[in-house]
Amino acid sequence: MKKSKKQKSKTEDSHEADQKGNTKKKDELEELRGTIESLQKEKDELFGKLQRVSADYANYQKRVPKQISDTISYEKERIIRSLLPVLDNFEHTLQNEHSAENLDVLVKGIQIIYDQLIELLKSHSVEQIKALGEPFDPCVHQAMTQQTDTDKEENVVLEEFQKGYTLNGRVIRPSKVVVNKLPVEETIQQPEVMADEQANDEGETVGEE
Repeated sequence: MKKSKKQKSKTEDSHEADQKGNTKKKDELEELRGTIESLQKEKDELFGKLQRVSADYANYQKRVPKQISDTISYEKERIIRSLLPVLDNFEHTLQNEHSAENLDVLVKGIQIIYDQLIELLKSHSVEQIKALGEPFDPCVHQAMTQQTDTDKEENVVLEEFQKGYTLNGRVIRPSKVVVNKLPVEETIQQPEVMADEQANDEGETVGEE
């Protein structure tokens, strides 16, 4: 039996629809393949970056401790080298001790060395804490004992046992000091206390009568 024109038309339409569907699926498949390739490439790039970062961090961990150690060694050497001239002056002073004309000359030499050492400490950001005659400050002063000096203000530092120092503004040793403590003045009796005493006196008087 021969197919009618209508049947042929339906068959052709169905065939064309299948072809269009296959073409669409192929396009979608190609698009998915392109996306997968793009993601794979991006993943490889990120993995490569991660490997480089990991390698850099491993080198950093090895390098930093050595840099810190070298810096500490350099600072130690710098401080020791700066102290050597002071040590030389001490040695010269001691060598000339017997040839000094009098004690004043020796004391003057020691004072020069002391001043030199103070200036050296300042160059390393070390400062002496002011204490004598200053108001007591628990942040920088350590009270060892108290004394009374009525000519001085309350809570002022009268004496300094040991000097304190700061490094870059931070206290590395507080000053050990004596603090002024003025005697407490006798307080005036309060009216309530006086009234109670007066009432007690009156009660005792009535009892005696």
